Amino acid sequence: AAISANPKRLPHSVCAAFLVNRRSNATCVSAGFSLKARITLSGEMAGGHLASSMAGKLKGIRPRSVCVLPIWRLRHAYPLSLGLLGFNPHSCFPFLLLVSDSHHILRSGRLTLDCRRPVEGGAHLMGVLNITPDSFSDGGRYMDPDLALERARDMVREGAALIDIGGASSRPKGTTYGVGAALIDAQEEKERILPVIKRVAEALPDVWISVDTFRADVAEEALAAGAHAINDITALRFDPDIAQVVAARDVPLILMHSVGMPGEMPHAKISPDIMTDVQSDLDRAVSVARLAGCRQLVLDPGFGFGKIPTDNVALIAKTAELVSLGFPVLLGVSRKSTIAQIAPNADGELPSPEKRLPGSLALTGVGVAGGATIVRTHDVWQTSQYLRVLDATIRVTAGQKGSNEDVQ
Repeated sequence: AAISANPKRLPHSVCAAFLVNRRSNATCVSAGFSLKARITLSGEMAGGHLASSMAGKLKGIRPRSVCVLPIWRLRHAYPLSLGLLGFNPHSCFPFLLLVSDSHHILRSGRLTLDCRRPVEGGAHLMGVLNITPDSFSDGGRYMDPDLALERARDMVREGAALIDIGGASSRPKGTTYGVGAALIDAQEEKERILPVIKRVAEALPDVWISVDTFRADVAEEALAAGAHAINDITALRFDPDIAQVVAARDVPLILMHSVGMPGEMPHAKISPDIMTDVQSDLDRAVSVARLAGCRQLVLDPGFGFGKIPTDNVALIAKTAELVSLGFPVLLGVSRKSTIAQIAPNADGELPSPEKRLPGSLALTGVGVAGGATIVRTHDVWQTSQYLRVLDATIRVTAGQKGSNEDVQ
């Protein structure tokens, strides 16, 4: 058996055909392989030869589960697959490799978020709600729970499927933001976010609430207050116990790559190979989370967190490589200083965060085209409109029919 295409280039929903000589003894086999992530092979195969061959071919791809099914049970797929591969159906047994998308469907309580590009525009939108006095963009605006709730309502009306609530600023130190955000204690963080979480959860029961925290005790109380997911900007480096808290409730955990620790995050650190560094660090975080029992993971490359502008842009350009790790990918490029540094004003001054929307949308479009399925943004309706129009245009270009077939 052989894969005719490079597995590294196969998206997780793509099927590859395997063919086994009919004269071979077909037996039921169930085997497990550790290929940086567990892969389960099951189905009718010729002894163990197909399983071992598949294991060797799958070294570059990291799905969570693989199921081998006889193509002859899929009447339309069978002749098509054989014809494409040029095999004689009278001398071959065809098998279909299906890479599972089950880990791209997130669940928390009664809520479900399908991250297999199910929505118009190709990505779910996560609205930013900072309950902080010192965040780089909207610090101080929503400290009052009533104002925070109204902002959450507005973002949901504009198209947000998730609201990301944070009470501790991660503003880095450096030339753009000065000394950076100071590290606050856990009690202050709780006092900021818990009243807002409770209000939003009660008022908007069908909306996902993620909590931006790097502390296990804050995460535990946030989930008890009504949150549905935890967004850790340190990818378990600050407090690995977050993984146990998340595992106990079986909710999604967002692992974001960053450099440094909260309170002392550098503005920029040069990396000789940024994607390799990010993948390696996130691989380690995934291992820690898995060992703790976390079943639902989302990866975030950490645009702007301790990276120079060229590295930030490279991460977005290579989003597909991060997607190949086998988990939903979240992008948070909204209003980041890299945008201002790449495209300063005509007088050389850097545009303020509120004037970085065009650059934010440019990066977002590239990232979503690369496979990201969650976009964290301050500007929900603008991002929604941009992605929907981009998606409709791409569909027309590809000859596909979208949901707005009558658009002229």
